[in-house]
Amino acid sequence: MKMKYLTILALSGILVSVSSCNKYLDENPDNRTELNSSDKIAKILVSAYPENIGALTAELSSDNVDDYGSTNPYSERLNDQMFNWQDLTEKDVDDINGFWSSSYKAIASSNAALDAIAEAGNPSSLNPQKGEALVARAYNHFMLVNLFAQHYSKTTSKNDLGVTYMTKAETTLDPKYQRNTVAEDYEFIIKDLEEGIPLIDDSKFASSSAAKYHFNKTAAYAFAARVYLFMGEWQKAADYASKALGNPTESLRDYAKIIGFVSVFNNYTREYNSSSIKANYMVLAPYSGMGLIFGAYYTGSRYNHNAYIARKETIYAAPPYLNAASLPGVIAGTINIGPTNYRLRPATYSGTNLDKTLLPHVSYIFEYSDPVAGIGFYRGLIAEFTSEEALLTRAEANIHLKKYSESIADMDLWATNNVNFAQGMTEASINNWANLLDYYTPTKPSPKKKFNNKDYVIESGTQENMLHAVLLMRRIQTLHTGMRWYDIKRYGIEVYRRTLSGGTVGSVSSDVLKIGDMRRAIQLPQDVISAGLTPNPR
Repeated sequence: MKMKYLTILALSGILVSVSSCNKYLDENPDNRTELNSSDKIAKILVSAYPENIGALTAELSSDNVDDYGSTNPYSERLNDQMFNWQDLTEKDVDDINGFWSSSYKAIASSNAALDAIAEAGNPSSLNPQKGEALVARAYNHFMLVNLFAQHYSKTTSKNDLGVTYMTKAETTLDPKYQRNTVAEDYEFIIKDLEEGIPLIDDSKFASSSAAKYHFNKTAAYAFAARVYLFMGEWQKAADYASKALGNPTESLRDYAKIIGFVSVFNNYTREYNSSSIKANYMVLAPYSGMGLIFGAYYTGSRYNHNAYIARKETIYAAPPYLNAASLPGVIAGTINIGPTNYRLRPATYSGTNLDKTLLPHVSYIFEYSDPVAGIGFYRGLIAEFTSEEALLTRAEANIHLKKYSESIADMDLWATNNVNFAQGMTEASINNWANLLDYYTPTKPSPKKKFNNKDYVIESGTQENMLHAVLLMRRIQTLHTGMRWYDIKRYGIEVYRRTLSGGTVGSVSSDVLKIGDMRRAIQLPQDVISAGLTPNPR
């Protein structure tokens, strides 16, 4: 194998900090990682996953949170900006600078591995590493383009600004970059996915637990299902979800085991996101304070998922899998759904300046850098791809394909695994549920929100009603992880901002995130714009 050196990708260095990249490029080659063995290539792929993520930006931008007002001191300026869809200028562990930089550094690791494999002549012995590198490269670009660009559209993405898709490790000083279009980014993502997935070999991972921190075969299938879902390629989304699921009854989460940890919320979240859980296809442990914000702490309580949203729109709202006799009472508020109705029991924390209703979807970890001094870093443990998401992806895709019985079977399976009161759904029962609900308004909220995506041809009646049902399930399943933001973008759902007072709506902001609002694409980091990359229009 020829000698290959790992070089820092300029898009994560020069565009964030010219001086820091210069230091890397001025290093003598013998101080760099020499990728001259399969073992070293495999090890460099540990760095092909982001150390920072954009999930908090996405979650606080979504409709999963409300504002408890300026009298609540438990917030940061960065959270204020995220909630109000402002350009993000503040620095923190969850800022977009870290997400941008760490994503491109992860891409650099993938590209370094791929370059080394190419220089070695692309031997079949390195196919597993090549497959992982390609899929990881696709994943990092996918997450970047979905946060920093408008949602994929068959009509506008050929012109919409995407992100720079890097297919080679940068070796020149001060290169100049242009943003690809969203359509071009997706073409590259699909190319990397379709080439990479067949090469992944789970037997090459040291253990099944170790495989959960990498793109194993199942996680790669689930990722492909998500990509095709976002593109509106319904049959391909359903097909890849099926590959990820296998027999879904064998891969769904065993809540009876997890509920044993419910008395201590952090233990509860740790168990939910454990790599030993079969339902968790891939787990990430980025630097993040999300486990604090969506944990049993005052931290982040100004903007959070509260009892009002839970009761009206999410966990305790009237679901389509409730028996018909109870539906009117739950909608009217005379019958209450509570924590014990769920196999995955929600946790509620209330008090002065504290109103959080949480599911254990993000775990808080503190990594000590100096145990004696008691200092270190926040990390969040999060299951990035799960069997539940794959199941609901297939259900949603089949609704668009009008395979309603297949979709209902998947939604039923999700519901009966999650709640104790789930009743078997039918087209008639779902229509009855949806027809009893009024469309959402900020003062009279409900889970039913108007769709405004012109790319999706949605028939009124059964098809629209079933989509409302599956999106409610997705919203519950992905709560606190940021995924709701992408469902909002996909369906053109408008988002309102409310300030709550005493657990009810106190005021509604005139600032509404409407369909076509340019703020649906988060603005690039200021350092990146200052270095010359075209900003998002405002």
